[in-house]
Amino acid sequence: MKKIFLLSVVCCFALFACEEKQTAENEDTTGVENFVNITDVVPDAILEIRYYGTYNFVGKRIDGYQQPTAMLTRQAADSLLAVSNDLKQMGYRLKIYDAYRPQMAVDHFVRWGKDLNDTLMKRYFYPNVDKSRLFELDYIAEKSGHTRGSTLDLTIFDMNTEKEVDMGGTFDWFGTESHPDCGGNPETGVYRPNDTISEVQFNNRMVLRNAMMRHGFKPYSSEWWHFTLKGEPFPDTYFNFPVKQY
Repeated sequence: MKKIFLLSVVCCFALFACEEKQTAENEDTTGVENFVNITDVVPDAILEIRYYGTYNFVGKRIDGYQQPTAMLTRQAADSLLAVSNDLKQMGYRLKIYDAYRPQMAVDHFVRWGKDLNDTLMKRYFYPNVDKSRLFELDYIAEKSGHTRGSTLDLTIFDMNTEKEVDMGGTFDWFGTESHPDCGGNPETGVYRPNDTISEVQFNNRMVLRNAMMRHGFKPYSSEWWHFTLKGEPFPDTYFNFPVKQY
């Protein structure tokens, strides 16, 4: 009986390994040779890949995130290194929430967005927005710049306090509080007194924004953490290979 049991266990492991191998072989890796792992280029970048875990607006690991790593096109990663070097002189390190995002992950977001009954993480990420309006307000879309490989979401980490810099709002918060012009004019850097974010928090956002723009990234009007490389190498290509170490 013991021999039969052990044989069954061995067969199960063999079958699992075979299925894993077949899955890997069937993966579409088109274009992956144009990408690098961010930490291979910026070794001291801190990674908190929210879509690999469950603390995100969906509340589950997102399709396509097979390992908690972050990838970019080589061109975007090289520009990010310049940002990192710049900010290190000011006492900061980069903290990455997301970078390249496969199309399968975007499709996952779309399916979730259409399921109006799934509001597991509403109180954490969109308490003031009805889920039925997420597409209308462009919080969820069928295409994402992340999928082209030169867009990333990030913040900065203070090496003196050993804490994230206070930006007056969290990553992936669905609301006007996330807009770069919340609390001031991001073009001039002038704070506007308000009840949403403090002058310190607004200025912290400007530190990140200005460093990214100095090194070739353009900001996004709805999210203080979101930047895309100007002249991105694949402006019309939406990749679908999974996020993992290659």
